[in-house]
Amino acid sequence: MAHAHGSNSARIWKVFWILSAITIVEVVLGIYKPASLHLTSILGTSPLNWIFIILTIAKAYGITWAFMHMEGEKTWFRRSVVWTTVFLVCYLVTLLLIEGGYLYDVMSPLTQWSY
Repeated sequence: MAHAHGSNSARIWKVFWILSAITIVEVVLGIYKPASLHLTSILGTSPLNWIFIILTIAKAYGITWAFMHMEGEKTWFRRSVVWTTVFLVCYLVTLLLIEGGYLYDVMSPLTQWSY
């Protein structure tokens, strides 16, 4: 029993440090916003936004894997949960980028001519 408790504590701390490191990278990038990543555009948004999206998905996957105990599940169940979530998140990001680009294009001229 003591061994299982120790390994669970070590596992929780390992997940904690990994998720903390990813979060620290996100915060540092959000504070400094390097011009080479922020002022360029790839696939409709800046590389900085893509980095945030990818790191957030990685954190969500890590949380699901560790705290929902997905590593102990059968392969078909694990894939159904993970791939459905990945598809829905990618779909949401695509829609947000399309709609955000449209709103920017539509609202941009209005802000130039507002009185």
